[in-house]
Amino acid sequence: MKWVAGFLMAVFGWRMTGEVTPMMKNCVIVAAPHTSNWDFVWGRCVLWILGVNAKFMIKKELFIFPFGYLIKALGGVPVARGRKNNLVDTCVKNLKEHKNYSIVITPEGTRKYTKHWKKGFYEIAMKANVPIQLTWLDYDKKLGGTGIAFHPTGDYEADLVKIQDFYKDKAAKYPQNFNMSPQYQMKS
Repeated sequence: MKWVAGFLMAVFGWRMTGEVTPMMKNCVIVAAPHTSNWDFVWGRCVLWILGVNAKFMIKKELFIFPFGYLIKALGGVPVARGRKNNLVDTCVKNLKEHKNYSIVITPEGTRKYTKHWKKGFYEIAMKANVPIQLTWLDYDKKLGGTGIAFHPTGDYEADLVKIQDFYKDKAAKYPQNFNMSPQYQMKS
């Protein structure tokens, strides 16, 4: 898949930067901005090029024949949205039980504009005692890659400021739907 991902990115003018770290073999990967279905395509390509076999959560309604097989092969994990389903605990269990298991989470939780990020990615990392790896896409530069990786301190508010600060200069496909975009900063 590494070759296919590299080919796709080259054909569409995308480049990547960053490198895989030992932390990425067992971590929570934060992917942002998330304003389009294309984010999955380019983000997945970046992870394949890096050799990271990460899982990602996707609504269970998409796991229908024949797409369900493809989504699962790409690393998809079905999620029942809108229901209390101990998703955090399930992710923690998988991270603790598997040596080479990383989960990609979009803290925005939707492709639409949302004022606040969901806290689940942070809770998972804390409970599983794994690092958080920031990954990103920038549609203006057609560039994607890896950013900082760190162990959460337990001070969610302070860590979130650092995390969101990292994403402030990343251009989303639909900037009006990304709360870190310059347009959002002017509204605040």
